[in-house]
Amino acid sequence: MIRNFLQTLSSWIDHFGMLSDGWRAGVMIFLVVLGTAIIAFIASRVVLFLEKRFSNTKNLWDDAVLHASRRPLVAFIWLQGVYWAAEIAHRFSEAEIFAANGTLLQIGFMWVVVWMLFGLVKEIAKVLVSPVKMRKPMDFTTVDAISKLLRAVIVITAVLTALQTLGFSISGVLAFGGVGGIAVGFAAKDLLANFFGGFIIHLDRPFKVGDWIRSPDRNIEGTVEHIGWRLTTIRTFDKRPLYVPNATFTVIAVENPSRMTNRRISETIGIRYADVQLMKTIVDEIRDMLKNHEEIDTSQTLIVNFLAFNASSLDIMLYTFTKTTQWVRYHEVKEDVLLKISDIIERHGAEVAFPTRTLHLPDGVKVSGQEADESADGGVRPSNGGTNTLSGEKV
Repeated sequence: MIRNFLQTLSSWIDHFGMLSDGWRAGVMIFLVVLGTAIIAFIASRVVLFLEKRFSNTKNLWDDAVLHASRRPLVAFIWLQGVYWAAEIAHRFSEAEIFAANGTLLQIGFMWVVVWMLFGLVKEIAKVLVSPVKMRKPMDFTTVDAISKLLRAVIVITAVLTALQTLGFSISGVLAFGGVGGIAVGFAAKDLLANFFGGFIIHLDRPFKVGDWIRSPDRNIEGTVEHIGWRLTTIRTFDKRPLYVPNATFTVIAVENPSRMTNRRISETIGIRYADVQLMKTIVDEIRDMLKNHEEIDTSQTLIVNFLAFNASSLDIMLYTFTKTTQWVRYHEVKEDVLLKISDIIERHGAEVAFPTRTLHLPDGVKVSGQEADESADGGVRPSNGGTNTLSGEKV
């Protein structure tokens, strides 16, 4: 339609002999570019109006399609306008460069389609992981992996189609790729190992972005920031970025503390041998305190028992789990539990044990002066370079 209009306009100008060929080509190209700008502006405004109108509807996908297609639509209008302007220039000029107008239009059209599909994949991914738009948002790592795979498929398809448009045989390209792929595979085996390692991470999902992970096999610990096809970025607790090749995760063990259900409190508390008669009462009261503690998960294992006769104490084993998994909150709960245990021990007149030594003197041995006072306190303090002395003699 536009071409017929331009031919009619050109013949009308030629009939009246108003302008030379050069001026006639310039006027027609100006009119085409001006018309393209007006149509592109109107199309952009219309799509923006539709975006605002459909943003109030419950359907989320129309917003994604409109937002992803607005700029590619404007680019397509300009692409078509420039093509028509080049066709006009080709009519008035014999330059060889204008002979490629049709091919460039096809390549440009494929570029616009790829741009729109990329935007559509991106917008759909945003919707799927948004807790505001979705009742049950999908895992970000999974959506990111699928979107990357779709983009790769779009790019490969576009490249092969473009090569076919430019006159290259796709079968020949594929055959060359098969032979060259063997050589590339040997030369870039580490790169391929990392690529498939990233694929395994996306498939098995041992961790996702935002998880705290660590490896007992390697010095790896921190929060996952990004999972790429070659590297995984981990932010360590001293805020340094750690870049780990994906192939590493296929040969090491990885812990994911972010997925723990509870945190454990495991302590050994000792009281004095002098308080052995109070052991049963103290143990029972500590157990009751834990069972009634609002932050302790009583559905998990809870152990409070007299454990052993130790060298300087009677040991009580404490083994229980908190409801919270947050690191800071866990330590607050643990502090509260230990302080309450300390109060229980003190309330019964007992004491927490610490390493002590009792020195038994044979009958007839007398201690005089300051040393007698020290012996009365329950021990002998070292003197004279670390030796214990009684009445001037080494013991």
